[in-house]
Amino acid sequence: MTKAESELAEALRERLKIISDEESRRNPEQHLKRLRDVSERIETLVAALPRPIPQRLAHFLERRSYDKALEFLCSCSGGL
Repeated sequence: MTKAESELAEALRERLKIISDEESRRNPEQHLKRLRDVSERIETLVAALPRPIPQRLAHFLERRSYDKALEFLCSCSGGL
């Protein structure tokens, strides 16, 4: 896995943590800001990925199927 792919996988994991953070959801404004921030980071990291991006990964990222994108990245790296 490249450094860019590792960073993307970490950002995708962070997104999952934010989504499942019950405490964070108690402050909807802050929760949405955190989600926006990580989403922007994900978009930046996607743009930095080495080309060509594997077709399945590109499909998941284009459709914002981030759980599947993370699964794809982890399966390609031996479970990173």
